Amino acid sequence: MASIQNPFYRILKRYFPIRYKQNQMSTKPQESQNEVGVLFECKNNRGIITLNKPKTLNSINYLMVSRIMEKLREWESPMDMVIIKGSGRAFCAGGDIVNITKDGPSASHKGKLFFRHEYIMNNYIGTYKKPYVAIIDGITMGGGLGLSVHGKYRIATENTLCAMPETAIGLYPDVGGTYFLPRLSGGLGMFLALTGHRLKGTDVVKSGIGTHYCPVDSLPALLDALINKIDPCNMDKEICAYTKSVDDVQFSLESNRSLIDHIFCLPSIEKIFEELEKEGSPFSLNTLKLLKKMSPISLKITHRALQKGKHLSLQECLQMETRLSNHILDAKVSKDFYEGVRALLIDKDKNPAWCPKLEDITEQMIDYYFEPLECKDDELNLKAKF
Repeated sequence: MASIQNPFYRILKRYFPIRYKQNQMSTKPQESQNEVGVLFECKNNRGIITLNKPKTLNSINYLMVSRIMEKLREWESPMDMVIIKGSGRAFCAGGDIVNITKDGPSASHKGKLFFRHEYIMNNYIGTYKKPYVAIIDGITMGGGLGLSVHGKYRIATENTLCAMPETAIGLYPDVGGTYFLPRLSGGLGMFLALTGHRLKGTDVVKSGIGTHYCPVDSLPALLDALINKIDPCNMDKEICAYTKSVDDVQFSLESNRSLIDHIFCLPSIEKIFEELEKEGSPFSLNTLKLLKKMSPISLKITHRALQKGKHLSLQECLQMETRLSNHILDAKVSKDFYEGVRALLIDKDKNPAWCPKLEDITEQMIDYYFEPLECKDDELNLKAKF
């Protein structure tokens, strides 16, 4: 009877009406860990997850999310901690959005299925009962931040490159981005969300996205300590012996922080544009030029979502994101997500035809994206721990 209670079974049955038998659902899949793209191992009562798709920068798909969730559930009680890392030059560059958009809005069920379970996983990480340590060495974008930033420990290196670049593809910073970004100081989160600005190395810790900094040469010693030496009950103190303080390092955006805090706390995209042009410094004008390349409707959605998310719990933000993502995939107001993925990731002409234009977007259009879903079963109603 365990198979009937499996939430993945209920969703699969709904979106893919195949006649599964109960005993089929309880049978373990035949894919090897390498085929799935994620490796799992246990050492000294530590669960270790390795994203293992280096050729695609460890981008995650539905199957990987399902396997990770399965292991997190299995390990939460018996393991002392969970460590997640990536192979190659990336931790995780994001989700496999090409696959979920290539067939257009008529196949939106694929994207809805993926996003739903990714958000469930984000919440599970954010409410995990055991220490969750993400080694974000290398490229960490979009879904990669969803796999890391909600955990208690996020270890950056000099190779770390973090960004939420979704407005460039007609989306918005999801995977809990509407929760963690507005909780960064001042206007920094809004700036990162709208521009997709990339943070590197120590900047990741200085911003608050990372919790610790470890030079690459010291990573083997840190991993050995996490597995064999560090007491999970005394993590906060003992992990500092294997990481390096960044207190004496200047944040690369420091010279523009007061400007960012002023402009990116303004109440609308239009006012942000106006103030950047009025301020007129090279930083402001370059930022304005960059913003004008982004999907206008994505900028508007992102701005409102972060304003709302600042006052919501992680669970409420993920419910809001489910609504946003479902409406974006349905493309009833705009097809910018499909157009952005085409222009930047499929055809790679880097010339998206955004529609509608900023001046044509009404508040009613943006209201639509935040509306409850037509089918109540599509809503994501999470508890702090389920």
